[in-house]
Amino acid sequence: MKHSVTARRLAAGLGLIAATLTALPGRAQAQDGKQDFSPAERLLLMSPQLGAIRPPTTLTYRFRKTGTLEEAFEDSVGVRLERQTDGRCCKASSEFLNGARRLQLAEIEQAESNPVIVYYLEHDIRAMQRRTKGAANHFRKRIRMALYDGASITDLKLTYRGRAIDAQAITIEPYRTDPNRARFAQLAGKRYVFVLSDAVPGSVVSIRSTAQADGSAAALIDEELLLDGAEMPAAPPAASPSS
Repeated sequence: MKHSVTARRLAAGLGLIAATLTALPGRAQAQDGKQDFSPAERLLLMSPQLGAIRPPTTLTYRFRKTGTLEEAFEDSVGVRLERQTDGRCCKASSEFLNGARRLQLAEIEQAESNPVIVYYLEHDIRAMQRRTKGAANHFRKRIRMALYDGASITDLKLTYRGRAIDAQAITIEPYRTDPNRARFAQLAGKRYVFVLSDAVPGSVVSIRSTAQADGSAAALIDEELLLDGAEMPAAPPAASPSS
């Protein structure tokens, strides 16, 4: 597929989240002078999540959106993984939602981590930009900063295709301490939970983002992307800060 200018810009945007690990203010340096990355960054964005994949194959996820802010719906997300020209895994493309909701996303030529992470985040960032009129790069930066300094990692057990498996949940709240949160106060408490397990294809079990109005138990937004065959526990254990 030939990339248009829009696709190239999107690929660059995705790179700000994952492939191009740019320096952030306050990021520490390791003893060898290289950038120091947090456990959450390494687990979510830098681990070989596609190592056990034998392409061609498609990872399929169920997508559910509820909440009082916008219309609820259910849909699906597919990530198609094919061999690169040198025979290695993987070149990735997506079918992110369907019909009028479908999001046009660029191919990723040399994917090692599961592209569904950056595809979901690009979907989420576009939605944040549309709802708040804020800058996409600001939301990308806050997500990266939260993964570097502020993420928690929790062990949990869940069910995949009828068997119990071990998993880890990474939780971030990128906008809770954002100096600009007054500009989008309604969504400033938004929380993201990424659930990963080596026991499932592509390692990503689910991604969920939620936002609640102050003083209300009702969610303004509740989105979940869940791998086909996976069942999440009703109440994950409380998070503890990563180190």
